[in-house]
Amino acid sequence: MSHRALHRHKRLRRTPPGASPGTLTVAPGAVRPQLQVMAYGPDDFSEAPLAAPGELLSVPAADVRWVNVDGLGDIATLQGVGTAFRLHPLALEDIVNLHQRPKVEAYDGYLFIVLRTPVLLPPEGHAFPDRLETEQITLALGRDFVVTFQERPGDQFEPVRRRLRSPGGQTRQRGADYLAYALIDAAIDAFFPILEAYGERVEELEDDVVAHPGNRQIARIHDLKRNLLTARRALWPMRDMLNALLREDSPFIEEHTRVYLRDCHDHAIQLIDMIETYREICSGLVDIHLSSVSNRMNEVMKVLTIIATIFIPLTFIVGVYGMNFDPAAGPLSMPELSWRYGYPLILLLMALIAAGLVLWFRRKGWIGKGQD
Repeated sequence: MSHRALHRHKRLRRTPPGASPGTLTVAPGAVRPQLQVMAYGPDDFSEAPLAAPGELLSVPAADVRWVNVDGLGDIATLQGVGTAFRLHPLALEDIVNLHQRPKVEAYDGYLFIVLRTPVLLPPEGHAFPDRLETEQITLALGRDFVVTFQERPGDQFEPVRRRLRSPGGQTRQRGADYLAYALIDAAIDAFFPILEAYGERVEELEDDVVAHPGNRQIARIHDLKRNLLTARRALWPMRDMLNALLREDSPFIEEHTRVYLRDCHDHAIQLIDMIETYREICSGLVDIHLSSVSNRMNEVMKVLTIIATIFIPLTFIVGVYGMNFDPAAGPLSMPELSWRYGYPLILLLMALIAAGLVLWFRRKGWIGKGQD
């Protein structure tokens, strides 16, 4: 999908202008929802897929319930989940409108959190090996439940699921707020391997730009800057969202969980620092590329100028002897044209002039070893 087509695709996901608050508009081609529930406590655990939101009533009682919804292609299913957990219509509207900025909002009975996680797509004509986009994940955190909504199946939460399946894991001993922290942390940490790989590619680009400046290198730099900008747009507001979670005194987040959220906030700051560093390097690489191209052009122009300068006096001599004067007309009418060795002498003079100019250019440092 091209950059322009991607923006057109995102516009289709917005609620039509003038629609009443809480209107749900499903995007064309959206995946039909798949529901999965994990119910757990220190001593019990159950995991099962759900065919419909009504089956939530049959989930065994537990300290914490995590309901994950993969796909947003059915309004009835989303409204059913919203009814089961008393989600506000405006929250449901934000769930289906996938252009939301990461944020946290307090509703009656739960916190509503919007995250963005990285998704690597094929380059599709781009010079860079991959194209970075982000996927919206919304999370509702209550006292004893967490509900997550994702655009499509497949996420970065599998390590969290493995920890929940482990009987001795810390996550099983904690409440819903710790589960929410674990999900937020997994979403943010998913950026680390991507940015670390970008750091290695930045180093490769530095060597290529200096050694082989060309259009392909500048195209790769621009694609990398676009990917970094995508990550920056996701992580800056996620840092602000974590700040809000740490500042506000919410009844849904216990004090011992705030320590972990501070660590998560530190990770977001580290990622932002990495992004800013790589963006500055990329901007510097563009300048280096332009300087390298300019230097190569200057070298070419210098060589051509030296060649032209050498031939200027030779052209003058050739022009003088091309005026077709008749030596028989008088003693001053180019008598050297009648000399026996006039032609080789003129050639020798021209060679000496050219050699002298070359030696002078070399002594001035314009060519040869002295040009550095």
